[in-house]
Amino acid sequence: MQHVDVAVVGLGLAGSAVTRSLARRGRSVAAFEAFPAGHRRGSSHGNGRIFRHAYGDPLYVRLAAEAGELWDELQKETGETLLERVGGVDHGPRREPERMGELLAEHGIPTELLDPDDAEERWPGVRFNGPVLYDPAGGVLNPERTMTALVRLARESGARVAYETPVRSLEPDGQGVRVTAGDETWHARTVVVAAGAWAGGLLDGYVALPPLTVTQQQVFFFAPARIGSWPWPTLVHDEVMPLYALPEGPVFKLGEHAPATPTTADTRDFVVDPAARERAVAYVREWLPGLDSVPRSDLTCLYTSTANEDFILDRTGPFVVCSACSGHGAKFTPLIGELVADLVDGAPPVARFALPAGVDII
Repeated sequence: MQHVDVAVVGLGLAGSAVTRSLARRGRSVAAFEAFPAGHRRGSSHGNGRIFRHAYGDPLYVRLAAEAGELWDELQKETGETLLERVGGVDHGPRREPERMGELLAEHGIPTELLDPDDAEERWPGVRFNGPVLYDPAGGVLNPERTMTALVRLARESGARVAYETPVRSLEPDGQGVRVTAGDETWHARTVVVAAGAWAGGLLDGYVALPPLTVTQQQVFFFAPARIGSWPWPTLVHDEVMPLYALPEGPVFKLGEHAPATPTTADTRDFVVDPAARERAVAYVREWLPGLDSVPRSDLTCLYTSTANEDFILDRTGPFVVCSACSGHGAKFTPLIGELVADLVDGAPPVARFALPAGVDII
């Protein structure tokens, strides 16, 4: 049996960041991923996620600002472009652009508030019908490039990383946890579970998690209809239903941030909902006339959501739960790594991200 300070289960964005942060702090770390690098079974894949400061919640505004600084540091360390600052736009009455702009200003984040005509002149091919909040520091992060960079840095700091090595069991023994991964057994003083939709099954019987809902979401990719309708910033629009869109290479990715049919990590069918495709096409025709309304491609991914869309970042005994979930965690990747490493080192959790008080079933 091999011994380490910390075992990390899951090497998506969160798990990769945690592995890198712990290894950089001098901890001995072994990290395990059940699938090959770059797989599309979970939530961390593809080439585009939105980075934005625009939240209506002061906690997430502050954390996004902290994460932005860490993204800049990570890019300097790697010499790679992991976050492209193309700017970000929020509009629609349920986004409350004016109030959100005031909140960002309180946190020192510069924004512009545009009327719809000015916004349409700046970004031809996008339609607006009310105030538009523009965050010039918003942008698009690349998940696959980021995970590769984080794992490389972790390995350079001494972490051992194993792909296609599913964790089959976790057994606390009073001194830590025995971890069966692939065909080997490890002993870790602390185990960080950053397994997304698989976390509930791994922690069952050891940690009382709040209710988690796993859903299969879908996104659609549209090409520009004409020259001159590019480039655009990221877009978040909430007129009736919250939607997001972002440039990803030569196409624009569109998705709904909305409830979907519950599933599990192991029983999802990977089939795109035809009704969602129809809604996406209708949305493009009405609000994004600069795009060809026929999708070039589509794919599915998983959301693992809490009831209030907060994260779960807390510790119970030898287990640290790292669930940066609810469909908006990617932008906080380097900060999640640091917050979870702090938990391993004995720091208290961010209060909003703590497990239910008084529950410890180990």
